[in-house]
Amino acid sequence: MTHPGIEALGYTVKDAVTNGQIHFEAIKYISENFNTNVCTSIMDLTVEAEAFGAEVNFSEDKIPSVTGRLVWDAETVDALKVPTLDKGRISQYLLANKLAIDHIKDKPVFSGCIGPFSLAGRLFDMSEIMVGIYIDPETILNLLSKCTEFLLNYCQALKDVGSHGVIIAEPAAGLLSNDDCNLYSTDFVKKIVEAVQDDNFTVILHNCGNYGHCTQAMIASGAKALHFGNAINMVEVLKECPEDIIVMGNLDPVGVFKQGSVDSVKLETESLLSKTSGYKNFVISSGCDLPPHVPEENIRIFLETIMNTTPKGE
Repeated sequence: MTHPGIEALGYTVKDAVTNGQIHFEAIKYISENFNTNVCTSIMDLTVEAEAFGAEVNFSEDKIPSVTGRLVWDAETVDALKVPTLDKGRISQYLLANKLAIDHIKDKPVFSGCIGPFSLAGRLFDMSEIMVGIYIDPETILNLLSKCTEFLLNYCQALKDVGSHGVIIAEPAAGLLSNDDCNLYSTDFVKKIVEAVQDDNFTVILHNCGNYGHCTQAMIASGAKALHFGNAINMVEVLKECPEDIIVMGNLDPVGVFKQGSVDSVKLETESLLSKTSGYKNFVISSGCDLPPHVPEENIRIFLETIMNTTPKGE
């Protein structure tokens, strides 16, 4: 949740995703003005692709998007170099996270990055990579290895500046079957988890494309926490996930938060809390990042309802 901060401070989305100081100011505003338990950075799934050299289209009021293809066959993937962390806007994101960690002391700060398969899809083209995993899997696995090497370095840098964890956004993995998700996503996410996760740094794996068909693959990642989108039945997820994994989700960020009324947000929040009340490892949240221009009163009633519903001591 960063857009309310960007908007309240009079900045544009483009300002925040290109300037680490402004990005930090938005995070700080959220921390000071909303009763949240943690702070998170912007979910921008173009930063890493841009570092590789992908062309990115910027808009004043929307998260950037990748345009075109950077690689398209075995030869171009072989030639692709794993970028250093001074490429593109990576330094601005590291700056935003460091400033947040240095200035926000009353709650943990969680960083964010894209997942390996979602990054590979942005470099190879999402439709083409779905074909590629069947007609040229070796090339796709080679690309995934390079993506993972970069993401591991990035997550380590985020850890080094003091971040308390990272949310790995891997929505494209929801396009895969559970077996393919294991092969083309989980096996690579696991390498990042094993390298950086410890008692002081938590990996949260987010896959809003999962509607129940690849939950086991998410569990197999080893991430201490899993975050689910609104396409899935939260109670069924909780039945499937081990009790020692934190399970998060999954109110619709658009249908509930942006388009709903205060009354409907309250009812939806109460309903989900009621359905999941028997599970100690559940953390309620939106199913994905909140889009721009969500009414502030909808966010406040969501947080207020949680405080009024959760038993003391829980």
